[in-house]
Amino acid sequence: MSGHNKWSTIKHKKGAADAKRSKIFSKLVKEIQVAVKEGGPDPDHNARLRLVIQNAKGVSMPKDNIERAVKGGDKDAASFFELTFEGYLPNAVAVFIECTTNNQQRTVSNIRSIFNKYNGNMGTNGSLSFMFDRKGVFSIPKENFKGEEHELELIDGGAEDISEEDDYVIVTTAMDDFGRMQKKMEELEIVVENARLQRIPKEYKVLGAEETKKIMRALEVFEEDDDVQNVYHNLDIPDELLDEMEE
Repeated sequence: MSGHNKWSTIKHKKGAADAKRSKIFSKLVKEIQVAVKEGGPDPDHNARLRLVIQNAKGVSMPKDNIERAVKGGDKDAASFFELTFEGYLPNAVAVFIECTTNNQQRTVSNIRSIFNKYNGNMGTNGSLSFMFDRKGVFSIPKENFKGEEHELELIDGGAEDISEEDDYVIVTTAMDDFGRMQKKMEELEIVVENARLQRIPKEYKVLGAEETKKIMRALEVFEEDDDVQNVYHNLDIPDELLDEMEE
């Protein structure tokens, strides 16, 4: 196993405290519907849909909810499209936001308003891309991982990093190896709780406790917006502050 993967810790712990279960399900329904719109309702022939369904099962989304989302995908997703936003919060903390919306004007207005409220600045698309790497990140419950046996197989499958975080094994791959790693885990019958392409900061911004808490509040407000699917940032959040967020 490699060393501590701070970014995976932040994303995993923050995901657990992200919102109420219904909020998480709502985001997954959108992802399912967009996947159906793009590639059809058959997960055997739609890799993106298959991945989202896997993630939905990983957070115990009821089977009926998943099936309704798939069936309604062609109709309900017709007006959905994806947007990204980039900008800075105070102390030059970089933020990259992914949205799925049926009303671009509303989403742009809401995101700009949050940046302004917390003394940040919304930039142009592409202005912060150089600060993040896109990586495949797989979260595997430890009970589903056979230690060195699986580790060696996953390294052969393209794993760049394998680390332990709480009750999970986190596997990170290059973006180009994401699909290859999915297939490898299916071959090994490794049950993955969550897998997705994520944006990992190349460097972290370290701030004092009070400044960090202020930024964390802004990040939470972004994540609470109904159109926001994912929020990525380069703020180094100490474990004790993460624990406060979960209380």
